[in-house]
Parts: sequence; structure tokens; C-alpha cells
Amino acid sequence: MDFTSIDVETANADLSSICQIGIVQFKDGAIAHRWQTLVNPDDYFDDINFSIHGIDELHVADAPSFPELHNKLHAYLTTSIVTCHTTFDRTAIRAVHEKYGITLPEITWLDTARVARRTWPECSRAGYGLKPVAAMLGIDFQHHNAEEDARAAGEILLHAINETGLSVDEWLVRAKRPIGNVGRGLTKFTRQRQSE
Repeated sequence: MDFTSIDVETANADLSSICQIGIVQFKDGAIAHRWQTLVNPDDYFDDINFSIHGIDELHVADAPSFPELHNKLHAYLTTSIVTCHTTFDRTAIRAVHEKYGITLPEITWLDTARVARRTWPECSRAGYGLKPVAAMLGIDFQHHNAEEDARAAGEILLHAINETGLSVDEWLVRAKRPIGNVGRGLTKFTRQRQSE
């Protein structure tokens, strides 16, 4: 039940324009550490993005740029499994490394949207965005605040672990497989196969 959850917000439609990063570390199924920072994206802010997260040029005027904080971020991302909800954050992290010519370290990713789709039948085809899944599970959070979104994604994984009995490591495998059977039935089938 140990993993790190990440979320980012961007200044515009270019996913490399990260303007906020939130990290929440989970140990033994509980929050152990939180870290959030504004980031100067060296880019413009689109009104659409501002309307989503409320961050603009004034907020990041004194914030570090990504090259100034990437070593600290790497320390979080390379020491455990890293969760995010959908591929947005993973793609943004890759894009910002490419933007600045920084080598992306090896990261073990787990997409909690894929986890939700394979855990709850009502999320298997639609409604698996962060906000609707969190609402379904009773997770209260401030949407589009990076740290809060990271926490919500991590708590979705904890709910899925409790629902299915699959560990974080088992979810790394299950999330890559077709949706197929969801919920506890899958867990019973998996355990039966493992005992054979």
C-alpha cells in the first residue's frame, strides 16, 4: 500500500507548460507526505486554463522553473510506484523533460483511471474521470489543485485495493489487461489461478 501520487496543472494547451505540481506519498495505505509547488512554465497562460485552476503569470512570477526543481521531483518519482489519473500527467511530465532537454528517469506508472474502469462496472465505459469517480466514492477534494487531485487519485487506488483485494503491484499488471471482469469476481479468479 506504498506509492506516490502526482498531478500537474498546465498554463495552456501545450502539456509541457506545467505551472503547478502536486505530490502525495502514501505509506501503509495512509498519507505520509505532501508536496506542492507552483512552477514558472516559461510560457503564456491561456484564459481557458486560468478559468480551470486560477493560476496565472502573477502567481508564478517568483516560482522556480522546471529545471530548478526537477531533481527534487525525480527523488519523489523514482522511489516508488507513481499513480496519476489518466495519461495527462504522465504525458505532461514527459513533455516538460523534452522541452528542457532533461533526461526523464525510469518511472513505474499506474493510471488510476484504468484501475477505476477495471474495479467498478459503472466506470468501465464512461464516468471514469477524476471528479465523477471521487464523487462516487465519497472522496472530498478541491478539483484542479494539483496536490488535492493527487490525493484524490491516490485515494481512488486505495478504494480499489479494498474493493478487489489486489495489491499495488498486482494492479500494475491488471491495469494493462482488458477491462473484462470487474470487481471482486476478478479477485477470486486471480487468486484461484495463483493457487494452481
